[in-house]
Amino acid sequence: MSSEPKKIATISRMNKGLGLLQAGSMVTIDIVTPAGQKGKFRTCFVGYLPKKYVLLQYPDSGKLGNFSQFIKKETSITVRGLIEGHEGSVAAFVSQIKRTILQPSKLIVLEFPKTVTLQSLRNCLRIDTDIEAKVKVGKEYWQSMITDLSVNGCQLTVNNGESITLSKNRQVEVIIEDFQGLKNLKLQADICSVKPLFNGISLGLKFIPTAKSSVVKLLHHIVTIET
Repeated sequence: MSSEPKKIATISRMNKGLGLLQAGSMVTIDIVTPAGQKGKFRTCFVGYLPKKYVLLQYPDSGKLGNFSQFIKKETSITVRGLIEGHEGSVAAFVSQIKRTILQPSKLIVLEFPKTVTLQSLRNCLRIDTDIEAKVKVGKEYWQSMITDLSVNGCQLTVNNGESITLSKNRQVEVIIEDFQGLKNLKLQADICSVKPLFNGISLGLKFIPTAKSSVVKLLHHIVTIET
């Protein structure tokens, strides 16, 4: 069976895809500013009108911070939500903000999306992240950042890591000490690529099979947590 995400494009199937997101269920929205700053916020999926719009509850203004200025018309956001009754699956779509309204509740009105992607967390969903981690190479530990993640692997940046002796297929351990309440997660992986950066290196990692359940747990946490 193919692990490619399923894209729903026709109106009837789009309705079915969005219908998998239950009214009142929690979703996350990803916002990228013109300067490239990324924000992820948790909010509530209110509902949709076919061919017209999708409604989301406006996120907590106190947690939006400076990102509140980008909740405006024509800003593109990515919406992801866990599918009720489908453990480990996500519905996701990208849309532009049409407007925000204040009454009867503060809501974000989105353009009706062109496609909805249904993806199992156990397959190839890849999510941009900013997760602080340590990478263990031999007996040494280095501070790093996970910049994107899928169940199969991740991209990792290591500041000032030029002195690490690395080679392809060498195994390392990625340790997440505390990410939004998820603690002491250890992921073993093989190095697939090593690229120099201005202030360090970038590692392309492939997780070993025994790490899969932990990676799915992390992906599930990313989709459902509030940052």
